[in-house]
Amino acid sequence: MSPNLINFIYLVAGVLFILGIKGLTKPKTAVRGNMLSALGMLMAVAVTLLTINDVDYRYIVAGVVVGSLVGSIMALRIQMTSMPQMVALLNGFGGGASLTIALAEYFSTLGAAPTSMADMLVPVAVDSSAFGVGAEGTFALIAIGLTVMIGALTLTGSFIAFAKLQELMKKSYGLPGGPIGNAILVLGALAAVVFLVLNPGNMAAMLTIVGLALLLGLFLVMPIGGADMPVVIALLNSYSGIAAALAGFILGNTVLIIAGSLVGTSGLILTQIMCVAMNRSLANVLFGKMAAGGETIDADEVYAGKVKSAQPDEVALMLEVAQRVVIVPGYGMAMAQAQHAVRELADAMEVRGVEVEYGIHPVAGRMPGHMNVLLAEAEVPYDKLVEMDRINPTFEDTDVVIIIGANDVTNPMARESEGSPIYGMPILNVDKAKNVVVIKRSLSPGFAGLPNPLFAMDHTLMVYGDGKKAVVEMTTALNQAD
Repeated sequence: MSPNLINFIYLVAGVLFILGIKGLTKPKTAVRGNMLSALGMLMAVAVTLLTINDVDYRYIVAGVVVGSLVGSIMALRIQMTSMPQMVALLNGFGGGASLTIALAEYFSTLGAAPTSMADMLVPVAVDSSAFGVGAEGTFALIAIGLTVMIGALTLTGSFIAFAKLQELMKKSYGLPGGPIGNAILVLGALAAVVFLVLNPGNMAAMLTIVGLALLLGLFLVMPIGGADMPVVIALLNSYSGIAAALAGFILGNTVLIIAGSLVGTSGLILTQIMCVAMNRSLANVLFGKMAAGGETIDADEVYAGKVKSAQPDEVALMLEVAQRVVIVPGYGMAMAQAQHAVRELADAMEVRGVEVEYGIHPVAGRMPGHMNVLLAEAEVPYDKLVEMDRINPTFEDTDVVIIIGANDVTNPMARESEGSPIYGMPILNVDKAKNVVVIKRSLSPGFAGLPNPLFAMDHTLMVYGDGKKAVVEMTTALNQAD
């Protein structure tokens, strides 16, 4: 194939990537956007394979078969409630792929891969010219070092995020000194990259980069609490894209640079959006849990016998005479896998002429767009999903708000308690509605560890128990009222 034809196909693939990402910004075009991106990647991979000489296609075919099999099993068996964990794993795989590309390029250029730790300590007589002429060799070494660093920390950081989301790791661990310890690891890894550029044949420098970056990924994510996990996933996604773009520079592959840059920049933008939604700085997320401050708040003082409970059939009586209802989903809905039951309840209300909408907080759940994905799976109409800024002004005209497992994103302390760790975080103003129904197993706090004064308000009713069961009972009672 001629270079011009190859570059043209890469350009078409890049355009498909851009159109794909644009399609993902809206639920109605998300499927089409996903297909466009997949088509672009298929074109890019096919053209790349055709341009490589001396390829043993048996390994390529084996990789395609195994990868397709694993991907198909994951797509078919992973529940939507476990999607955050899968996204975390895929971020890690992306970082690991870039890491192995950089290491393979480095050792193949040296002419020999180490077979033992002793080999790593023996420098190879080679300078930057082996990686390119003049400044090109220096740039290639910088790209290799940074790809190894970012790919390695993305790999371990993503696996820790997976473990936390899967609740395999319930305790938080960190380096002594917290941010200072992490900063030392960052500076150490960067110093090793500089040393590698100055001494390309020193394989011990490469080993140092790998080791420090793997540790950095562990200790960056391990101390972070579950409430910040949506931000962490978005950031790790960005890291995987940046590592892929750098790998593209190493390989001289244009389309990999384009794809990695798109993922990296879109991930950073999404990270910033998440931080704004939580009123947090990125540094605060990376180097601490929910912002500390203020006195310890006693739940008994907040609730103090003011909490009123109700049964699902009592709530059904309220819904029977309501004109407007807003459903606010949270992680509790995901855990109970209640999205289909929620859709059935909404259908039962709409048959009676009730206006039903869904109030979506940008950080509800465990990853960006978590609630949108779950409700889309239940075939909730896209125009019923209303973002926080649009739904908030309507709560005063809402007869009933039904909250399913959303805690911190509805906590009035974010507006009213200046000493609260979540003070200043934008929330759904559900307390402005005429009546509030909270479906929750208990009065236990959310990720921020705070009691929620909403539960003790005069117009709030608590329905205790499994979210799915409670919603189903509400629907049954509402239908029997005919």
